[in-house]
Amino acid sequence: MASCGIICVKYLMFLFNLLFALTGLLILTVGAIVQSSYHHYSNFVADESVSVAPILLIIVGSVVFIIAFFGCCGALKENSCMVLTFSVFLIVIFLLEFGIGIAGYVKHGQLEEILEKGFNSTLHNYDKSIDSQHAWRLIQSELSCCGVQGPRDWEQVFHNNTLPNSCCVQMPANTNECTIEHSLQDGCMKKLLSLLQTNALILGGVGIGIAVVQLLAVCFACCLSRAFKRNYEAV
Repeated sequence: MASCGIICVKYLMFLFNLLFALTGLLILTVGAIVQSSYHHYSNFVADESVSVAPILLIIVGSVVFIIAFFGCCGALKENSCMVLTFSVFLIVIFLLEFGIGIAGYVKHGQLEEILEKGFNSTLHNYDKSIDSQHAWRLIQSELSCCGVQGPRDWEQVFHNNTLPNSCCVQMPANTNECTIEHSLQDGCMKKLLSLLQTNALILGGVGIGIAVVQLLAVCFACCLSRAFKRNYEAV
């Protein structure tokens, strides 16, 4: 029969794994929010590794939630093998998140350069690509901006004072053309960069919090596995 101490550790482990399952849902939710926030701006992010990050978070969050099942079952059934399996999976997930965090930090420093390349590419292809036209119409309408750095960037496309209609919140009277004098003045790159950097801070904060929870979970799991082994050896 298990001692009172093992029973306490067992149910603490079970409760801790419920918390761990919730962190998995949190990772998944954050990844989904970030993905939904800027996936339709992918034309301007000229680096697939940046757009893949939130998808990886969704996958990791789902895996973490499943792994928590091993911890809960192992704790309730006093199965040291399941608890040990849970610990190994948890360490692998922790290392994977650590790697994603390092990659994210490296890419964060290159983000402005990546965006500048993507914005200039879609601007130069505006007349040739329907996708580029749709992407610019979407970002200028949603972020209330015009051009890369400002409305004058469109001069290299139209070679006159005309702008895409999405640059104007309200069209000038007696005309259907949006002009620089009536357009939004903020550039889109600055606004998208700010949005992505804000999301990066959210991801970083969530990642640190979850890493602490995971390390505590590994410690709990190892202690519980040893306790189960000692208890059954004594019996």
